[in-house]
Amino acid sequence: MQRLTLAGNTTVVTGAASGMGAAIARQLSAEGTSLVLVDRDATALKSLADDLPGPVGTYVVDLRDDDAVFATADEIMTAHPRINALITCAGSSMLGSLDQLTLEEMRWLMDVNLWGTVSITKALLPALRKAPAAHITHLGSLYALAAPAGRIPYSMSKFAVRGFSEALRHELEGTSVTVGIIHPAGVRTGIILHGRYAESIDPAVAARAASAQAAMYHTEPGSAAAQIIRATERRRRRTVIGREARLVDVIVRVAPTRYWRTMRGTLRQATDTTTPAA
Repeated sequence: MQRLTLAGNTTVVTGAASGMGAAIARQLSAEGTSLVLVDRDATALKSLADDLPGPVGTYVVDLRDDDAVFATADEIMTAHPRINALITCAGSSMLGSLDQLTLEEMRWLMDVNLWGTVSITKALLPALRKAPAAHITHLGSLYALAAPAGRIPYSMSKFAVRGFSEALRHELEGTSVTVGIIHPAGVRTGIILHGRYAESIDPAVAARAASAQAAMYHTEPGSAAAQIIRATERRRRRTVIGREARLVDVIVRVAPTRYWRTMRGTLRQATDTTTPAA
């Protein structure tokens, strides 16, 4: 398979204003890649772009808005004709059990994590098809390998991204476009601390659970970003990042219906959204 050359071509990164998207953007810019950065946070996006040494195009759009996504994609494809990579990092988290969450809260996360990924991919696919070789990298999750209690909407969205990525990869067999998905363990980006939780949860309880989850995140953003970039260049179909993710991947394969017995104790505090805060 032809390896991608990102330097001298354009890579589109969504969720670029913070977290993994920003870490990836910084490394790609330093390596000479022309960047298109997409995010809904105009201020943070401009601040990042101003700090990058290479050519950068910025586009402010809420990926939940399909019409805005396709209009933005048209602008991107006109201004940047040499797109050969798309890395989708836009996403959020949601704490709460099924009893605590409303359907509206769960739909919001699905719109952000799943439909935002689907819409930007569909909108930019014509540009990617024009490249001699192109790759789409979707950011999945450890929780697209195993589904813990207390994370139903997040796991739903990430399992769906995984299914979308795999099905799209099969649809594009024999074309110049390949598709891969990344399954990282906890990366120290602050996503869980800045994510949402069910309105019915006491904020102190939610903060305690989020802090317990964040304490288990060991992978540095720079390390994860480097691995994601290399996976994109090598057009890998599946990449698992972090010791915890690799361990869970094995456990799920060995015990596909019983893996929660192993994970339950480790995640007890991170999934407890009912015990009153002290």
